[in-house]
Amino acid sequence: MSHIETHKTRRTGWLRASVLGANDGIVSTASLIIGVAAANTSQSGILLAGLAGLVAGAMSMAAGEYVSVSSQSDTEEADLAIERKSLASNPESEQQELAEIYQGRGLTPDLAAEVAAQLTASDALAAHARDDIGISEHTKAQPILAAVTSAAAFTVGAACPLVTAWLVPESRLMPVVIGFSLLVLIVLGATAAKLGGASMIRGAMRVTFWGALAILITALVGHFFDVLV
Repeated sequence: MSHIETHKTRRTGWLRASVLGANDGIVSTASLIIGVAAANTSQSGILLAGLAGLVAGAMSMAAGEYVSVSSQSDTEEADLAIERKSLASNPESEQQELAEIYQGRGLTPDLAAEVAAQLTASDALAAHARDDIGISEHTKAQPILAAVTSAAAFTVGAACPLVTAWLVPESRLMPVVIGFSLLVLIVLGATAAKLGGASMIRGAMRVTFWGALAILITALVGHFFDVLV
């Protein structure tokens, strides 16, 4: 019988950006809507503020993810350039370095040397990238994927409280938006934890707690200012 395993780390590239984007979209937009509503703003003003927050937030998430992940990618490329140079100038010592790494992981000296020799002959740079630097195809930085995923997830997340604020009567706007946003956060936290192989309850509680705290603080700010827009 064949034995097939699907590891969760394959999902880290898009899962982190998706969870961050969706969570930020829900929390920031719901907080903005509740904060503005608590300041006795009209429903049209609340919707305008929420829509502006959605657009600005999505663009900010895309730019922020692209810049930050690009920095990670630049660092990885710089390390790979160092390895290329070392492999070209000192191939024997680089192969010995690999052998020492494998020996440190439990292989006998002879077997470690043989593994290092075969992997060097196959693809020396890939072997050093994976076993010396810690870069693999599954974890390598992907700036464009992170930017697009984060912006899309933010838009979907932000749309939840925004559409809710648009559909419900102004008199019930705050409690309904808060309740629905917290419900979506519970689902988001549980789903993200499930995809990552973690506890769904712990994931839901973590996301919901911080989201509720952000919404509460923003509502208090709007209430204390109590200005009519």
